[in-house]
Amino acid sequence: MVTGASGGIGEEYARQLAAQGADLVVVARRDEELERLAAHLRERNGVRVEVVAADLTDAAQLAEVEARTGDLDLLVNNAGYGIAAHVADVDPADIEGMIRLNVLALARLTRAALPGMLERRHGGIVNVSSVAGFSPSPSFVTYNATKSFVTMFTEALALELKGTGVRVQALCPGLTRTGFQAVAGETGMEDTPAFLWQEPPAVVAASLAGLRRNKVIVTPGAHNKAFVAATSVTPHGVLRRAAGLVMGRRGR
Repeated sequence: MVTGASGGIGEEYARQLAAQGADLVVVARRDEELERLAAHLRERNGVRVEVVAADLTDAAQLAEVEARTGDLDLLVNNAGYGIAAHVADVDPADIEGMIRLNVLALARLTRAALPGMLERRHGGIVNVSSVAGFSPSPSFVTYNATKSFVTMFTEALALELKGTGVRVQALCPGLTRTGFQAVAGETGMEDTPAFLWQEPPAVVAASLAGLRRNKVIVTPGAHNKAFVAATSVTPHGVLRRAAGLVMGRRGR
């Protein structure tokens, strides 16, 4: 099962998994995009693809997707979004929506999939986090906080699952060409050096390779690895000041 499969990293997971012969359950709100993707994957790879159109911020629809997780070999919790704005300017419903999707839906789907995997002593869960979870960032306060949760949740869960045959991973990409910035309303990215950007195929390939090696934290790209390493040894006060300077240069 891949959530947020109608575009970006989620769609790329579906494509790469189908190319490996995996039958899929693809989940997203955009039914038409899912149906087009499913038809393409069935024709190209000869796999079964089940389409589930659902808004995972809605409790009833989330429960329906939870009920579909019992026989999964792999769950990819990719659905998520951010909003580029100061907290005081964000609609409270959007703050709640980010937390419901990025945190609550991810945790509940993980919980729903685990019993079957543990019983079979086989399975994997990939939780798509972000390098944003390692550092504070004005204008992305709630998003960064949700990704901090995802990474810590996954690391702690890996300890619980040790020796069970069930693997878990937090994928922590950096800037990836997925349309995330446009949806989030983030501006001022035009001057970002090209080498800081990655493409979804490379990000997903790194994730799946890491999952085979049972790597709990996967950070694709040497520059992203360096950033995460730096945040682990940099005092929080320095991180805050640096984040403020960076966002200031982008005009926020």
